[in-house]
Amino acid sequence: MNYLKNYLIKNKKMDFPIYLPDATRAVIRSLDAKDLEQAKVEGVVVNTYHLMSQPGATAIESLGGLKKIMNWHGWLISDSGGFQLLSLIYSNSSFGKITDDGAVFYRGSQGKRKKYYFTPEKSIQVQFSLGADIIICLDDCPRVKANQAETELSVKRTVEWAKRCKEEFLKQVEIWQMAEINRPLLLAVVQGGEDKKLRAKCAAELIKIGFDAYAFGGWPIGQDGKINTDILNFTVQLLPADRPKFALGVGNPQAIIDGFKMGYNIFDCVLPTRDARHERLYVFSQDLTEADILNQPDICHHFYIARERYTRDPKPISAFCDCYTCLNYSRAYLRHLFKIEDSLAWRLATIHNLRTYTKLIEKLRESIVKN
Repeated sequence: MNYLKNYLIKNKKMDFPIYLPDATRAVIRSLDAKDLEQAKVEGVVVNTYHLMSQPGATAIESLGGLKKIMNWHGWLISDSGGFQLLSLIYSNSSFGKITDDGAVFYRGSQGKRKKYYFTPEKSIQVQFSLGADIIICLDDCPRVKANQAETELSVKRTVEWAKRCKEEFLKQVEIWQMAEINRPLLLAVVQGGEDKKLRAKCAAELIKIGFDAYAFGGWPIGQDGKINTDILNFTVQLLPADRPKFALGVGNPQAIIDGFKMGYNIFDCVLPTRDARHERLYVFSQDLTEADILNQPDICHHFYIARERYTRDPKPISAFCDCYTCLNYSRAYLRHLFKIEDSLAWRLATIHNLRTYTKLIEKLRESIVKN
């Protein structure tokens, strides 16, 4: 495998592979920018639909963009809002409706009734206001059990919306007076469900239009509840070797390793942060300096810190972790914090899980150098 080591974005190199936690509403819950930096997090993914709803694109732009608001100096990737078509509208029609023109949301991100018109053009406009380094085209993400006709319509809309997104993107580059060297990247999403012919058709049409980067779109979990490695591997092989490839929503540790071996460069997932708030901690089974990470299955596992056995456990969460939590606190103390429902529990657990992920990324980068 000829791994892509990095890519130039706004005259700065993004190193690959990279894991990006989801800061959906411009925050990793319970952490600030300093916590993220100390955990070696290099970038975050924010959500266009939710931020358009609250606090609003014009408010964010007037304050100098999200990075300034968040005091964040790393990468900022803005998800288009396409996944909200799946998670909100396709799941519950009371949230809105989808047409060939775009989507109409009847509720805001916090459930209050308000109408939002969300088109490919609007998605791009909002993402420029956010100040993202990578902007993602609005795609039609079908429901998990979509039938053939629905999947075909999803591909048709995704391609047509990608054309409109690129046209609007070029307009915004002019409006913001951006030179080629300092503009964001525009990424297109490949849909098609588990239908390989539709995946190939979608990828081919998007490549004809021409984008800076591409992503696997849709639901990466197969009907057996496991990562669908077959369709992920098939999709990545359709994409240009010299462009970044984003495995959207792929993010458990083994899936990152497998996706990296396939040729994906960028990963995001809510697992390490959400699981941390639910007492689930990730740890490596051995010191990564001694591990054959590409060929050793189950290098990372998890445990639940709130179990009784950790009441008097003086050890850190992991003997192989250098995060702030492991260097300063015991399993017993973290269990205690969860039991008394103190917010510090979320912070300490989230810091640890994110550092586990960034250590995984560091090891994968070392494997590129060795190969």
